[in-house]
Amino acid sequence: MYPSSPSSMVYQTIVNKGDEFYLEIVLSGGSPYSWIMLDHTGTVKLLTWDSNSSSSIVISERPKGSYGLYDSCGPNGYCDFTGTVPACQCLEGFKAISPNSSRGCQRMEPLQCSKGNHFVAMPEMRVPDKFVLLWNRSFEQCAAECSQNCSCTAYAYANLSSAMADKSRCLVWTGELVDTWKSSNYGEMLYLRLADPPVKMKTNTVKIALPVIACLLLPVGIALVCICKFKGKWRKKEIQKKLMLGYLTASSELEDTNAEFPFVSFDDIVAATDNFSDSNMLGRGGFGKVYKKDAIMQGMLEGGKEVAVKRISQGSGLDAFLFDTSRKHVLDWPTRFKIVKGVARGLLYLHQDSRLTIIHRDLKASNILLDTEMAPKISDFGMARIFGGNQQLANTTRVLGTYGYMSPEYVTRGAFSVKSDTYSFGVLLLEIVSGLKIISTKFITDFPNLIAYTWRLWEDGNSMELVDSSVAENCPAHEVLRCIHVGLLCVQDNPNARPLMSSVVFMLENETTLLPAPKQPVYYAPRNNQTEETWRNIEGSVNTSTITTLVGR
Repeated sequence: MYPSSPSSMVYQTIVNKGDEFYLEIVLSGGSPYSWIMLDHTGTVKLLTWDSNSSSSIVISERPKGSYGLYDSCGPNGYCDFTGTVPACQCLEGFKAISPNSSRGCQRMEPLQCSKGNHFVAMPEMRVPDKFVLLWNRSFEQCAAECSQNCSCTAYAYANLSSAMADKSRCLVWTGELVDTWKSSNYGEMLYLRLADPPVKMKTNTVKIALPVIACLLLPVGIALVCICKFKGKWRKKEIQKKLMLGYLTASSELEDTNAEFPFVSFDDIVAATDNFSDSNMLGRGGFGKVYKKDAIMQGMLEGGKEVAVKRISQGSGLDAFLFDTSRKHVLDWPTRFKIVKGVARGLLYLHQDSRLTIIHRDLKASNILLDTEMAPKISDFGMARIFGGNQQLANTTRVLGTYGYMSPEYVTRGAFSVKSDTYSFGVLLLEIVSGLKIISTKFITDFPNLIAYTWRLWEDGNSMELVDSSVAENCPAHEVLRCIHVGLLCVQDNPNARPLMSSVVFMLENETTLLPAPKQPVYYAPRNNQTEETWRNIEGSVNTSTITTLVGR
């Protein structure tokens, strides 16, 4: 808002609609004649006529000074308009050639194809000139185009007007970056290619002397004594660990009743909760009721510690929110992304950070509980297995789990590992993004399941069509596309191709990390062409699709 005269005002508004950007100027009543002028320097001026001096007066000028000139800050520099006064700055990873930053900037570390490179993101940038436009590219494909080309120095991606046939835009640059701006009102995410910092090696002069050797041999001797002394205890712990391997499995898989941590039967739980008495109920939710151990039974469970017992109800089901059209609005995109990252970190703890490696084997939407802050909690470890030592893979003749979430190698061969949970997480991730169940023919009638539908959209460059309509308008495209990309990496047929959960967490939390291209997943249907309804009738499961089927080996 600017005063054009003592009795009139000029209102100037910057309108940014994503695929449209313009200035809207409104004059108050009685204002003198006004106009906008764009001069040869690229400066936009708003002028008004002063009848007293019979001359024009500049009301506003953007950008001020000479910063509107083409390449005013030199190669690899940019004009920063986010402050009160425009100023030339160097792009990240660059330094000024001279004290006068308008002469441009140079790399701190030169790029070399033979050495490692990475990309950094700079938001709100008006992209540089001299770009190459690539059509029909998704964000991941755009990033791959640049990362695989040693001469590519930067890339950017954005959505164009829906009236255009190709709604995607992939811009890539080679060589120096010129005529770049930064503004708080508009701009793109610019990804710059930088060289990895050199590894500094420390060199120390090592002097070999008899006293040093003696000092080294002393702790070795002590260690050998300790190993012999505690060998018996170590063996005892190994035996206990083996007994623990079956502790979290179904009760029918437990054969040894002499474990240090005995199996708690259903009868014991009934007694401990006074037959699930309402007086012992702590609360209820979409997943069922939670009970507190009865005071009379202190000492029978967990050495007298307070424990909570969850009893799954018929209506148990994250899917109480995710798949309910009347409640899914609670799960906006920030909440969904928070849940995705929280579940990923939970699996990382089970697989890597806990004392023993725990394979959940039944990760699905209904086994993700949400607290009052919508933070996810992984529940129902009734089918979990513990791996000890260096164990990486196990086989079973009893395939336990929920159809659609089980990995191909588990369904066909009974083989399971941490990568089985990775597959289940990938399915859950695609469900959270889409709001559709893995086996859903209601909305995707032309595809056998959600994975097949996702892959077709991915191949066609239309991955954003997968997003749940309740969050589609207000979700960042780069986050959604990254989630879909990670989900497809997790549901690959070959378990060796799936990422570990440590990599999944890193890929989800670092948006500049380049992701490998996923391979087309293999789709498999229920045996004998049985439908989901058939599975329900055969098994009679509360979850309507959990199976317990003997598989020949």
